[in-house]
Amino acid sequence: MPFAETAALQERLRADLLAGAGPETLLFCEHEPVVTLGRSARPANVLASAAELARRGVTVAAASRGGDVTYHGPGQLVGYPVVRLRGGVVGHMTAMARAIARVLDQLGIAASFRRDAPGLWTNDEKVCAFGVHVRSRVAIHGFALNVTTDLRAFDLIVPCGLSGVRTTSLARRGVKPPPLASLAASIAGELGVELGAEFIEERMSFDRIAMPDGITRMDRA
Repeated sequence: MPFAETAALQERLRADLLAGAGPETLLFCEHEPVVTLGRSARPANVLASAAELARRGVTVAAASRGGDVTYHGPGQLVGYPVVRLRGGVVGHMTAMARAIARVLDQLGIAASFRRDAPGLWTNDEKVCAFGVHVRSRVAIHGFALNVTTDLRAFDLIVPCGLSGVRTTSLARRGVKPPPLASLAASIAGELGVELGAEFIEERMSFDRIAMPDGITRMDRA
């Protein structure tokens, strides 16, 4: 999915939620190759030239989430919970982290959340990044888990603005990853535990939006 379309979709879902016209929703997707710039991003943290990015088929997009620069692309499972905050922003991110960490543990990967550099880390390598935007206590954006991602793409940037950060993936850690749809379902279940919610999988269609693996909607339990 193009990043810009999913960003617009999240804003639309948040507006519906705030207006009482729609449910809390959890979106899963893979993005076309894109470097996204968070609200505190420094342009210097994009290391590749515009010509090099174009040659490699990577676009650049501004994002409303917090944080600096990151990369999204094929082989990366991106999750966007459009939900009301149960507590604070840090609590929301740690809830996502706990849910994903339990799924990774089932796959044989021990990962822990670092608040100073928001993400799940294993052996000092970042396997999952987090970033959110909150308005009227409803969050959008979320997490990006490297599954079979081409990690060379992170050489184009200073990931999260942190020099020397090493990224990893499930594949690099020696795990034969399940299909992304199955992985998404596992994470949805664990995140439901964290948020006290019931997840109902739905196939939905939107203007110019095609979600090949469907959309998982979340209703409060």
